[in-house]
Amino acid sequence: MTTVLPRETAPKRPRRQRTSTARIGATGKVRSVGIALIWVLAALNIGTLCWVLVTSLRSHSSIFQSPWGLPIPPVFSNFTTALVEGQFGVAALNTAVMTIGGSLALVVLSAPAAYVLARSTRKVSGAVFALFAMGIGIPVQVIIIPLYVLLEKLHLIDSLWGLFLALVGAGIPFTIILLTGFMRSLPLELEEASALDGCSSLRTFWQIMLPLARSGIITVLTLNAINIWNETFLALVLIQDTDKQVLPVALLNFIALQQFNGADYGGLFAGVLILVLPMILLYIWLGRRIIEGMTLGASK
Repeated sequence: MTTVLPRETAPKRPRRQRTSTARIGATGKVRSVGIALIWVLAALNIGTLCWVLVTSLRSHSSIFQSPWGLPIPPVFSNFTTALVEGQFGVAALNTAVMTIGGSLALVVLSAPAAYVLARSTRKVSGAVFALFAMGIGIPVQVIIIPLYVLLEKLHLIDSLWGLFLALVGAGIPFTIILLTGFMRSLPLELEEASALDGCSSLRTFWQIMLPLARSGIITVLTLNAINIWNETFLALVLIQDTDKQVLPVALLNFIALQQFNGADYGGLFAGVLILVLPMILLYIWLGRRIIEGMTLGASK
């Protein structure tokens, strides 16, 4: 009887390994395309900002003669036109007070609430957290009528205090959600050690946890500052007096004024630069801390 030996075959590559290699290659291509698109978008934004900066230093006639020309010589009087005729000086002061005060008030009100929500294990804490999450999804346009009626009953229409309260109330849900996620990423061992040393919960929060949450606090401060600085809808509805207007509303009024007094695009671009440049500089200064705070807050 003859014995048939099995034919030796070359080892086949596992199908799973081939599939994973192809998937990694496809993921790398998608990532490269995404990075390229991000750089294109960044270049477009930087180019637009540079064009606005250059155009703000040119006269109205030279802008129409050569839209892509250089400011030779630079016309710095455009900024004087924006500050005086467009009343950007008073509006910038009002906006700065609203931005600084509103951002600080949001942190003072939201940080303790976020700490409690992050450490509490009760069911009601989850319900409260979900309530704040729902508040993020409600547009301001939906609640503007009851908000206007409430502020009118409190005699806060056409008042900077009324606008301040509206801005703080609209920013609380986002601030609490972001700080809660960041507080959850802080180590529990430090709280246990402080409890063994006899520290109260308030002292632990104030002296230990709050300094550790500095990155998250800087993140919400900066994001709220940008949001309050650029807020237009609430200011447009709640403020009528030109002496109490903020920068976005002042820019809209300046555009409307030019329709009657003659267009001055040099002064208009100077006003746009006054509006956007402070927040761009703030983001350049604190951009890395913003990304760090948001990344740490999303780790858990």
